This record gives sequence, C-alpha cells and structure tokens, in this order.
Amino acid sequence: MSRFLNKQVHVKFFGGREATGVLKGYDPLVNLVLDEAIEFIRENPYHLTDETRKLGLVICRGTSISLLSPQEGFHAIPNPFPLPEGFQESYSQTGQTDGCSLT
Repeated sequence: MSRFLNKQVHVKFFGGREATGVLKGYDPLVNLVLDEAIEFIRENPYHLTDETRKLGLVICRGTSISLLSPQEGFHAIPNPFPLPEGFQESYSQTGQTDGCSLT
C-alpha cells in the first residue's frame, strides 16, 4: 500500500458506501487516512448516484473496508482461472447455472 501514498484511491465499504480521496496514511490494521475525501451518495443500497458529498480529512476503519483500489494506473486483465470444460456451454444454453453441476 505504500505505493498508493499521496495518490488518489477509491474505497468501498461493507454496507455499500464508497469514497475517494488522497491516501495520506495507513496502519497494519488497514485503517486509512484520506484527505480531500468525497463520498458517493446512494439512492438505495444498490444504486450509486452522480451526487457526491465532500468530507475532507477522514479516518476509515480497516474492518469496514471491503476494497481499496487506485483511481489511476490500473487496467482489466483476463480471468486467470479457466472455466471447467463444459461449464461455458451449459451456461450459454440455459443462461444460468447453479455453479455445481457440469454437463
């Protein structure tokens, strides 16, 4: 995490809240100090809006953080875990799968 210090990060919390800010510090328990923090407002637990709220300097408790990622400098990679043989065909035929049975 030291490479993210003084860089913009995006934080997701258990319960659905999300925020961005400049990572100023952290500890071994992943408690974070964010400066210039902005919280994204939600309409309901599952839908974020474009509305934001400025929070300023905040401390995020590590036990409530579910995801921490940089705002810039990341890219999507292909799935490194190949699907079991027959899995994709059964999914594409039915449109759903229970995740347990293979054809």
